[in-house]
Amino acid sequence: MRNLIFYISTLVLFLGGIVITLFIGYETLPKTAISIATQVSLTSVDSVFGSLLDIVIKQFHHPLALLLSQIIIIMIATRAFGFIVAKIALPVVVGEIIAGIFLGPSFFGAFLPEYSALLFPVGSLMNLSMISQIGLIFFMFVIGMELDWHNLRNQTHSSVVISHVSIIFPFFLGVLLALFLYNDFAPANASFIPFALFIGISMSITAFPVLARIIKEKGLTNTKYGAMALTCAAADDVTAWYILAVIIAVASSASLAASAFSIALIALYLCIMIFIVRPFLAFIGRYYAKDETLSMASVSIILIILLLSSLATEVIGIHALFGAFMAGAMMPSNNESKLRERLAPKLEYVSILVLLPLFFALTGLRTQIGLMENSFQWIVCGSIIIFAIIGKLFGAAFSAKFMGFSWRESLSLGALMNTRGLMELIVLNIGFELKIIGPELFAMFVIMALVTTAMTGPLLRLIEKY
Repeated sequence: MRNLIFYISTLVLFLGGIVITLFIGYETLPKTAISIATQVSLTSVDSVFGSLLDIVIKQFHHPLALLLSQIIIIMIATRAFGFIVAKIALPVVVGEIIAGIFLGPSFFGAFLPEYSALLFPVGSLMNLSMISQIGLIFFMFVIGMELDWHNLRNQTHSSVVISHVSIIFPFFLGVLLALFLYNDFAPANASFIPFALFIGISMSITAFPVLARIIKEKGLTNTKYGAMALTCAAADDVTAWYILAVIIAVASSASLAASAFSIALIALYLCIMIFIVRPFLAFIGRYYAKDETLSMASVSIILIILLLSSLATEVIGIHALFGAFMAGAMMPSNNESKLRERLAPKLEYVSILVLLPLFFALTGLRTQIGLMENSFQWIVCGSIIIFAIIGKLFGAAFSAKFMGFSWRESLSLGALMNTRGLMELIVLNIGFELKIIGPELFAMFVIMALVTTAMTGPLLRLIEKY
């Protein structure tokens, strides 16, 4: 009772004080504006609601409100499409890519242009791009941590041959294809060498994280070709990112001397990462090995190294994602410390569930399937898909057969290596931002990534059946 009396008396006292103060101020101070009550009395009910609606729309276009709305819609779309494709035994990443294309000008923008312009105005895409890049930096850091360097160092002769053939053969086909694509599809300021090299690397990429999840979902980890596919895909990822770094350095340089200087900077960066950063991270792993959970200090140090590595490669001119990948690859292995297994899940949840969907949406907003208006462009798109499948699937399959695998194991290995998924989209977006490829070719390669990723599961079932 005593507390209740105190509570009520306090409210009455101070609320009364507020009312008296407002009344004194209203009566004694100069009236410089019409009161709210007078405004309402002089305005019709319809115009009041109209004004409120205008205020809501204005607030919706505030950058933060718009960004939050975009994130909500993108997360709902990617989760919904991912759930649908999972029901038909396709990788979730296929649904997420489709969701991105659906939200872009190819579908949502084509059928509901006014709502598309309201939700994804051109001026807001820079904010979306920056946040998605942060998500990719964390994701590539996790991908780097997933690489087992001890396993890669102890690769068998077979895996070295299969891995390298599955890169060089599709790379050759890509460079060959560039001869026919350059005149019709290369941007105005793109020279042939970086264009051809980029087409080659786009054909050669394998999505290691997607492939690892497919192998795990299908219980292929203990099979001979499943284990070999994981090893080859990991080696492919490392090799492809190094090649991509060199291609970006060449494409961004104005002369041969500038290209050589950029490549020298890459070599210096790699030496610093291998001989300074890696031992330091190993020391951090040993120092905090006694902790059951990661301390704030250790996480802060690791994240600072991640951001510094990303900054270094961005300044060098080979993109921040390469630095993030290298920072993850330099983390001590699970045999040395528990840093990887404790840190990776925390970053993976945030990047995959929240930040990566923004990247899929941004890719969809850049994908303009409507630009492919005639049969020639669709024939070119089909040719890109065929060349990509021949280069990766059959390149890996024939080299595996030569190394002693059965035809069923070889074709299964080739089908797994043909998976491109998210890694292909990352490479394509880098090429698009650097203006090495234009919007038409970008759309064609996105379709190729979607087809080659979606066909993995059905193709494996077909091979197993026969």
